[in-house]
Amino acid sequence: MTDSSTTASDVCYRHPNRQSFVLCQRCGRTICADCQTPAAVGFHCPECMKEARQSAPRTRPAVVTAFRANSSTPVVTYSIIALCVVIYIAQLLSNGAVTAALFYHPFLTETQPWRMITSLFLHSPQTYLHIIFNMFSLFVIGPPLELALGRWRYLALYLLSGLGGSVAVLLLAPTTGVLGASGAIFGLLGAFFIIQRRLGGRNMQIIVVIGINLVIGFVIPNIAWQAHVGGLVVGGLVAFVLLRTRPTRKRNEQLVLLFSVFVGLVVLTVIGVMLLHNRLL
Repeated sequence: MTDSSTTASDVCYRHPNRQSFVLCQRCGRTICADCQTPAAVGFHCPECMKEARQSAPRTRPAVVTAFRANSSTPVVTYSIIALCVVIYIAQLLSNGAVTAALFYHPFLTETQPWRMITSLFLHSPQTYLHIIFNMFSLFVIGPPLELALGRWRYLALYLLSGLGGSVAVLLLAPTTGVLGASGAIFGLLGAFFIIQRRLGGRNMQIIVVIGINLVIGFVIPNIAWQAHVGGLVVGGLVAFVLLRTRPTRKRNEQLVLLFSVFVGLVVLTVIGVMLLHNRLL
């Protein structure tokens, strides 16, 4: 016997042989238990759920959105810190092979000049304090500078300062092998000083920090104070260039001047290699 009271509106629109009295809250169609998706209020049918998913804004992982141009996350600073930590772990696990492949010694400048930059991402395997102190310093001073200068200018400042530290070692301590981010970090300190001075901020605290770190480099053995001084000078010079070319209309001039700083460091490197040859003769 059949129930003659059942109508089309009392059966699932996707399964006509199933009676139901539940309606989709969006479109009002009848849906059976297999077609119901719980919503904030009532249930939705499969078609309405599909439409809702397609129209909903897509959320991206925080790591992805951090790299957007309008993001305020200091991704360059965090990336440098992460890279240094990863390389440091590789140094420890490789039994010295990674350190030997990437550290900088002036004698290797002519044949392997890239070590002048790769050494910035190494730290002494003999003590954890080296990388902890450098990464903490970078974590403190890096983000405000990166946000103030912009990512690419900040990266240029960091790399040029680090290169300046290696050049200073080549010229002033040609028999000393070095590794560590100290030269680049001193460049950030020098830039911070110049920017604060130009904008009228108080410089005493940054002067004290720079002074203490310079003294430590002179007093404690096995610290390349030459890299600190070289990074400090180049960092200050780069900051001066960036401040003088702040307007958008001076963008090309800024690129030319930054490239000129790089060329100047290359010229000093060539001079350093020539002097090194003369000392070996």
